[in-house]
Amino acid sequence: MNFVGEITDPIHKYIRITEVEKELIDSHVFQRLRKIRQLAGAHLVYPGAHHTRFEHSLGTMHLTGLAAQSLLDKGYIVKNDQIEILRLAALLHDIGHGPFSHLFEEVLLVKNTHATSHENIGKKIIRETIIHDILAKYGYDSNYIATISFGESAVIFYNELISGALSSDIMDYLPRDSFFTGVEYGKIDYYRLISSLEVLSNGHLGINKSAINSLESMLISRYQMFKAVYFHKTVRSAEVMLLHSLLEADSQMHFSSLSIDDYIEYTDESIIDAICSLKSGRAVKLAKDYKYRQLLKCVYEKFLQNKNKTDDIDLTKKQNILKNKIKSLDIQNDLIFIDVSRTPSMPLTPTKQELNSILLVDKDSEFETPISEIPLIDSISGFLDMIRVYTTDINRDKLEKALKNIDLLSDD
Repeated sequence: MNFVGEITDPIHKYIRITEVEKELIDSHVFQRLRKIRQLAGAHLVYPGAHHTRFEHSLGTMHLTGLAAQSLLDKGYIVKNDQIEILRLAALLHDIGHGPFSHLFEEVLLVKNTHATSHENIGKKIIRETIIHDILAKYGYDSNYIATISFGESAVIFYNELISGALSSDIMDYLPRDSFFTGVEYGKIDYYRLISSLEVLSNGHLGINKSAINSLESMLISRYQMFKAVYFHKTVRSAEVMLLHSLLEADSQMHFSSLSIDDYIEYTDESIIDAICSLKSGRAVKLAKDYKYRQLLKCVYEKFLQNKNKTDDIDLTKKQNILKNKIKSLDIQNDLIFIDVSRTPSMPLTPTKQELNSILLVDKDSEFETPISEIPLIDSISGFLDMIRVYTTDINRDKLEKALKNIDLLSDD
């Protein structure tokens, strides 16, 4: 590959870039990612967490290039130019993220728009903006790049290099998020994992059995990051405020019907400023309180780990128990928020399925090992269910006492 420059990075030290990559990075569409934080409101708890989708995208491209080179050396990739194609797909895998990343997607989902994910929006950006023009200038098919970026390539392991349990995406965001938040959970041996990558006869990505310890470590790190950082109660407080502010402001700002040109003009700070400029209302209050870190307080919390989605614990039912209890109280409830969410303990596959097995290679044999047969990984597999209630200081004491003895595991 003909590299024309390099970028100094605190995680990977030096990231080399080619001419087409440089031009994509310098485009205004890509540069906007500098203003979209990787972890939305986490900087209000972890002051160093101001890193963005911009540097994460560079890191994902870098690691994808290393992985592709390893697979080329082993004969799984047969053409040198596929390395650049995979790097480009990785570079653009987050190009569709809106302000506050996944929170903005939730707004689109609630509003039932035709573009309910950053993947759908990312495809349009790659195919319909200057990104397409730059790719075409250097002879690359934007449609083909988009299929790999968002897990739709006919070559299965191409998708898995960018999304999934063995992806460059997870290998970048864990150490990056760990570094900038200052916690120790996200340190992983990604060089060991990359050098151990194999492609099995069914076309899927696997690893050499000798690297299973490194994989275990990475999956445990991810689990710990979810509990300690991504689902931290104060981080979620900031995100709950942002989400409801965005939802209520939508009636005036029409986030759910933005054109691509308008969409790529919004960033974290510009959207907060835009909401704050509206007339008074709950959306404005939440946005201003977020801006000045006057965060909601957590008055109830329940963390549950379940082995499958059809577990007896029904999140909707539990949410209704809390709603009914709150309604029965003589208390102002327009600033009481029940935060209920579920996330898989294991990374999702490119097709958004829960990971339930690991593909391993040992000498001349290959085999699929269920997670249930890997004790350390099995111990954390399943789903993390989180139920919290947030409110203002005024309601805090009364609500905390009222909810203290509620047993959401009871059928009564």
